[in-house]
Amino acid sequence: MFGPIGWPEIIIILIIALLLFGAKRLPEIGRSMGKAIREFKKSFKDVTDELDNDELNSSEKKEKK
Repeated sequence: MFGPIGWPEIIIILIIALLLFGAKRLPEIGRSMGKAIREFKKSFKDVTDELDNDELNSSEKKEKK
C-alpha cells in the first residue's frame, strides 16, 4: 500500500518536527534517541552473547558425557 519513504517525505517529517519541538530541542531529542538506540543495541548484543555462551557450554557438557 505504502512505498518506501523518499526524500520529500523525510523533509516534510523534519519540517513538522521542527515546528513541533523548535530548533533548540531537536539536537537534544536526537542525542537522547541516539543514546537510547546505542543502549538497546548494547543490551541486545549482551543477551545474544550470553545465549551463545550458554549454547556453547551446554554443547560442551553433552560432548563430555
